[in-house]
Amino acid sequence: MKANYHKLQCVPPRQVINWLLEGPAFIRYRTLTDLLDEGDDPQAKTAYRNMLADSMVQNLIISVNNWERQTIITRHNDAAHALHKLVFAASLGIKKNELKQAVKSILKHQSAEGPFQIRIQIPRAFGGDDKPKWDWVATDAPLILYALLRLGIKNRKVMKGADFIRKRITACGYPCFASSAMGKFRGPGRKDDPCPYANLIILRMLAQIPEYHDLPETNTAIEMLLRHWELRKQKKYFLFGIGTDFSKLKAPLIWYDLLHYLDTLSRFPGAIRDPRFLEAAAVLQNQADQQGRYVSGSIWTKWKGWEFCQKKEPSRWITFLAWRILSRLK
Repeated sequence: MKANYHKLQCVPPRQVINWLLEGPAFIRYRTLTDLLDEGDDPQAKTAYRNMLADSMVQNLIISVNNWERQTIITRHNDAAHALHKLVFAASLGIKKNELKQAVKSILKHQSAEGPFQIRIQIPRAFGGDDKPKWDWVATDAPLILYALLRLGIKNRKVMKGADFIRKRITACGYPCFASSAMGKFRGPGRKDDPCPYANLIILRMLAQIPEYHDLPETNTAIEMLLRHWELRKQKKYFLFGIGTDFSKLKAPLIWYDLLHYLDTLSRFPGAIRDPRFLEAAAVLQNQADQQGRYVSGSIWTKWKGWEFCQKKEPSRWITFLAWRILSRLK
């Protein structure tokens, strides 16, 4: 797909906005808040109440609040895991009072180093002991911290975790790393390589702390991801490549793919003017139909029932995510 990044359209057509506002309450709420900057408008407050009344959202909240009894995660792209449901709930703008049971459980499971823990089982092949326990690695802890920060929880405990992770930077970006209790754990890649997914979700966490947007660590991680785009035909780190599957539009934002990549980088002023970012953004925009709407190119089947979990017709949520990214380039 040839990317024409010199002609990016950054303002969604009015017909797209109207179409989004005709969708489910969670899409109306985020459209009013993020695309129209009307978060304090009575319409947005009504949309928020309607979102909470939606049965899909109610079930999501119940599932997240069951955090203490979460399943054991054995692979981090388990789309049905409570970790990813927590992140999605926080991304929707669900307020912390609705998730207070989950927050209480999360705060109870903080490592001595600072990051918060999930129930995890690491195979011996990757340096683990193959036993389930509460612990953390670089491909989950930043997401928990992102969610807490997104919920407005920025206390000493949360910042201790965020700072511990932030400081693990190397010259080439964030490597694959884990708690000291993991011993010799190392993911499926070369020891000295950066992990693209770890860099992505750590940046997602850092984006929630404005004073960290232009730190050396942040800029190093941004450069790592942009460099990966530049070398996409040559480089694959820790099984993460940038190819055909990467460019398929997919929600929620769970793994290493185009929407997650662009949505995260577009939060940093230092990234959005970079030609490599703009080239990737053009690959996104080139997937719009003539009306400016987007279709899911791939789906997480365990999210069946959500309007973005189908590939037959344009998805309002995928369309919203795409235009939110592009609107940040104005």
